[in-house]
Amino acid sequence: MIFGSKKLKILFITSEQAPFAKLGGLGEVIFSLPRALKRLGCDVRVMMPRYGTIDPNTNGLKLEHEHLLVPTGAEEEEKKQIICNVLRFDQTNDARSPVTTYFLENQEYFELRSNVYGYADDSIRFALLCRGTLEFLKISKGWVPNIIVSADWMGGFLPNFMKYDYKTDPIISKIASVFSIHNLAYQGTPISHKFTPELDKDDGNGPIPSFFGDRIKNLNPLRRGVIYADFINTVSKKYAEEITTEKYGEGMEKLFHERKNRLYGILNGLDYETNNPETDHALAQNFNIKSLAKRNENKLALQQRFSLPQNKDVFVIGIVSRLTKQKGFNLLNPVIEPFLQDSKAQLIITGTGDTEIMTYFQELEKKFPDQVRAYLQFYDTPHLIFAGTDVVLIPSMYEPSGLIQMEAMRYGAIPVARRTGGLADTIEDYSPQIHKGTGFLFDNFESSALLMTLTRSLTNWRHQEDWQNIQKSAMKKDFSWDKSAAEYIKMFKEVYKAKKKEISGNQKK
Repeated sequence: MIFGSKKLKILFITSEQAPFAKLGGLGEVIFSLPRALKRLGCDVRVMMPRYGTIDPNTNGLKLEHEHLLVPTGAEEEEKKQIICNVLRFDQTNDARSPVTTYFLENQEYFELRSNVYGYADDSIRFALLCRGTLEFLKISKGWVPNIIVSADWMGGFLPNFMKYDYKTDPIISKIASVFSIHNLAYQGTPISHKFTPELDKDDGNGPIPSFFGDRIKNLNPLRRGVIYADFINTVSKKYAEEITTEKYGEGMEKLFHERKNRLYGILNGLDYETNNPETDHALAQNFNIKSLAKRNENKLALQQRFSLPQNKDVFVIGIVSRLTKQKGFNLLNPVIEPFLQDSKAQLIITGTGDTEIMTYFQELEKKFPDQVRAYLQFYDTPHLIFAGTDVVLIPSMYEPSGLIQMEAMRYGAIPVARRTGGLADTIEDYSPQIHKGTGFLFDNFESSALLMTLTRSLTNWRHQEDWQNIQKSAMKKDFSWDKSAAEYIKMFKEVYKAKKKEISGNQKK
């Protein structure tokens, strides 16, 4: 229980939630965080689009509301409303979803699309999700949230709608809003990911013009979410500090600095039920902190899976990532070839992304056919990589939170990473003098710094007794969601208190 005899009611608005739609960390977070909040006594629900890939029958979806009329702001009579349905998935005890999930259904904007993102009208699609959610809450009988959490640019218009179009609505006006930023670089703008005043012709202020028309494409939904949300949170304490600086603020650092008293940084967590080396069926050999010797079986199985020479005494490096500039893999170019030649290490890369980076790894595999494998697509069972590699490489330019390092450490793979964002918050640089640490960090975004740190990890790996102590320290780290969820509840209490104070002040006027 959160407030006396009443549960705190929270609704998450999202474009992704595992297992219904998951393209990255957002989908995993919106699966795990609500479950953790529910365990701590909250009444949590989720709302997302029903994409064409989400089958109502196989998922047991039930019709919650038919012919929901969503106003568009258009002047033309025939375009003033979009007709939607709302379907409902009730919470279950299986792996599909721990909480009740609502699906906004519209044939044109969601059902007939084969992808979650990547369309010229994405601004319209996710504005529809935001306003459709609010219209549903207006007519919903019974359950109304105390707080709505909208995620990333896809949910950025929701706080804006709440402050203008619904500011006098007897239901919506009493709900507090939290805008959750998982990656500031993606802002929902068609020309550039980085905010510039030229992109937002309304300077990011005021009501949203007709979201059915072309004008909305010139707006920056992420910036509007930051301006109009009651509170803002990012996915690590370090990243919350970094985005108030010019280096990481993506053009909005002054705005974040202005709102820093409403800006929270809460580290993402890890679901320890689905990330458990003792029970994981994806592994060739289950193990725990007391049976690290068994872990070698996973290294051999991983080498076999990727058609590399099987040898447990080879240093194996893993990359599980989106292959984009942000992730820093261009730093490898001048240094990885001599490192592979000298160390005889193996390198396994999985992921998709920029063509230039993927081509580079393909060419690297051709040069080192017995040492490098580039599996350039989404790899749905990365746990064997975490259980079979010695280190996982994460040289990010910036990293809001990151889940890879947490998953890797859970499975005994040691992160070699840049000290930034969530990586700095979760990895302790290893010191051989005091025999303490959970990974290997470097500061400068330079190839030489990466090479020195990778070499440092190799040197320590060669002393297996010390290496196992590093592994044990990493595996002991507590990244469970319950710890992070408690921080969210602390923030939600402050949000709830501030909203009640605002409502009380408005009533006195």
